[in-house]
Amino acid sequence: MNIKALNCLGLMGTSTFGGVELALIRTDGLDILERKKAYVVPYPDDLKEKIRSVLGLNREFDKNEEKLQAVDLEVSDFYIQLIQDYVKESEDIIDVVGIEGITILHNPNIQYTYQLGNGRYIAQKTGIKTITHFRNADIVAGGQGTPISSIYFNTLAADEIKPVAYVNISGKSSLTWIGSFGEMVGFDCGPGDNFINNWTSKHAHMDNDYNGRLAALGNVHEKIVNSLMHHKFFAKYPPKSAYTGIFADKAEHLEGLSLEDGAATATAFVAEAICYSICLYLPEMPQKVIICGKGASNPTLVRFIRQRIPSIEVIISKEAGIPIETVNADVNAFLSARALYSLPITFPTTTGVVVPMTGGEIYDAN
Repeated sequence: MNIKALNCLGLMGTSTFGGVELALIRTDGLDILERKKAYVVPYPDDLKEKIRSVLGLNREFDKNEEKLQAVDLEVSDFYIQLIQDYVKESEDIIDVVGIEGITILHNPNIQYTYQLGNGRYIAQKTGIKTITHFRNADIVAGGQGTPISSIYFNTLAADEIKPVAYVNISGKSSLTWIGSFGEMVGFDCGPGDNFINNWTSKHAHMDNDYNGRLAALGNVHEKIVNSLMHHKFFAKYPPKSAYTGIFADKAEHLEGLSLEDGAATATAFVAEAICYSICLYLPEMPQKVIICGKGASNPTLVRFIRQRIPSIEVIISKEAGIPIETVNADVNAFLSARALYSLPITFPTTTGVVVPMTGGEIYDAN
């Protein structure tokens, strides 16, 4: 096979509702050769509410199918507009679009995962080859379906002193460890921004704790953090995936706290879950931990992580040359090239699938 570099546009619709990430990279699926224009576009408020109305629904139940299809179409139309706008502004010819839409439901225990975005429809409307649903093949084969970002971080680790760990904090948190000899381990390690955002949304009508300001003003209730850590997820050895809503019932432990104390304690829970996993489940302690995703823009969360693992250097992704706001779009762009070249994107040591597997549903423009 003749592997050549491609201009790959990645889109990521995060479940934190921070907006749709777009990032164009030049890659052959083995190395990231160049990063180009990247930005985030907010969801329209009405579309955001429609998406929220279907979160957690299983499309295999007849009563959900029509509602999910209607929202999927509206989200796909929004993605199409974003792609067309990007093409108009770009001087580069885009070879392929890789999309991971908002996750409506992910549960490897029932071999089910569903993300918004109709690849066939998007390819037809944009005239660009489109790849979606990178997790599906892994789930069908008995894997956890996530994390799918580990191979991307493995590529970035080439120039790092190892062992090194990457923590990707978005709706949930995932961990990728790269050993001294190139060994790769990846798994979901706990809650992410959604656990904090759910608190601020319920008690302050805020989409998120911007820059961790509320948490910075509050006091952490460590006894509550300890009780939150008694969740059975943390006793399970990797590979493992945090299914949709897995920590929702734990939020009741925060009730009764002030707004600031609740934000601080929720943020500390996210940090504790990450550090617990680093200390307990990695083959060797990393020399450096790199915080990626939306969590890297929360200085209070980063501070809490540093306080819990003081012997390890902890930096945020931009200090390692990795974008903060659009890293997951970068991942999808990278995976789209690997999918086109039938290169594996999930592995026994990242999702628990039996053999390394490629993934993604590929739709030609015609």
